[in-house]
Parts: sequence; structure tokens; C-alpha cells
Amino acid sequence: MAIQKKIKEIYKIIESTAIEANRNPKDIKLLAVSKRQSTQKILDAYNAGQRDFGENFVQEGLSKIKEMREFNITWHFIGHLQNNKTRVVAEHFDWIHTVDNIKTIQRLNDQRPESLRPLNVCLQIKVDNEASKFGMDASELPELVSFCPKLKKISLRGLMCLPAFRTEFNEQRKPFKTLKRLADKLRENGFNIDTLSMGMSGDYRSAIFEGSTIVRLGTTIFGQRQ
Repeated sequence: MAIQKKIKEIYKIIESTAIEANRNPKDIKLLAVSKRQSTQKILDAYNAGQRDFGENFVQEGLSKIKEMREFNITWHFIGHLQNNKTRVVAEHFDWIHTVDNIKTIQRLNDQRPESLRPLNVCLQIKVDNEASKFGMDASELPELVSFCPKLKKISLRGLMCLPAFRTEFNEQRKPFKTLKRLADKLRENGFNIDTLSMGMSGDYRSAIFEGSTIVRLGTTIFGQRQ
């Protein structure tokens, strides 16, 4: 019941924030970040109507996918992906939010089974100069985006970012505004993208104001991780 109550509260905040930002709340998806959470907690969220779940670690995610294969869950990979682990993601996940180079996206395409729909991909952009975080520089984006139409088992959906920690609302909006401008420029150049994966527990309201379509929340839903 606690998880169900939290999900309901989050959706109320998403709705009120979207309305305040002159947006349609239905355009914003809640992604429940379930890393290091039990399958029972995932099931509790599922029973509350949640269908999209995000995992950061390949083997943990694969274990949960296999255990919960009977449920109608859309699985997102949202952690850094090493090239020697692309096959698992290509074969078992529906989305990946963290692609930042041509080699990785080529491997995901080549390893995606013909029987599955194209893998939904977001490209991770560095919006702050943090050495500890992965992602590509904005200057690298045109080359990678132009490469994507060659990949028949990849569906380029949009962009993702992990900005530096900020507490003040208007300061939080700045990196999200940067990502939105990049997405707008891609659309102007004819790329049909519809996703901005941005905003986590501490800043998802500011992300919604800048056009986020997927907010990624974990402990806000599930409580502390195992």
C-alpha cells in the first residue's frame, strides 16, 4: 500500500507541474527506477498500475526480467553499458537511455533479435562538465544521429542527461533547457524524435518545465535500496 500511495502522490505532482508548465500531463511518463529493489516491490508498483521500470545493472536487470516475464512490463536500461554486455540489453530490454558512441549502438543493432521490435534508444549527452559521468559532448551528436538511420533494429527516440546536482529550481532548469534545445535542433533538421529522458527525484519538476517526457524516480517510489 505504501508504494501504491507514493505512486499516486507522484502522479498528482506530475499532473500539477505539467499544468503549471502549460503541458499535457499525459505526455509525461513515470519510469520507476528499480535497481537494487526486490521483485516484490516491483510487483507492488505493477499492481498500482506502473508498467515502466528502469535497471542500471545488466545481470540484475536480466534476472528480474526472467523472473517477471509473465508480466506486461516495459524494461529500460538506464546504467552505463560496457561494450562486452551489449548483447544482454539487445536481447532482453525494450529501451536503453545511455548510448554515447557509435560502437555501442552498432553492436546493439547487430545483436538485436529479428523477432523483437527495434530497440528504443536515447543518446546520453553531457550537459555539465563532470568527469565522473558518462555521455557524449553535444559536438559529437550530429555524427551519431546521422549514423542511426542505417540501423534497422534501432529506433532513435531522443536524448537523456544526468546533470550535476543543483538545489535551486531555476538553476536546475538550465541543463534541461540545454538538452531541449539540442532536441529541438534535431527536429528542425528532420529527425523524428519524441523523447527527453530527464529529471530524477530531486529535480523532476524543473525537468517537466523544460519538456521532459520521461522522469526517472527510484527511492521516491520504493524507499531505500537493498
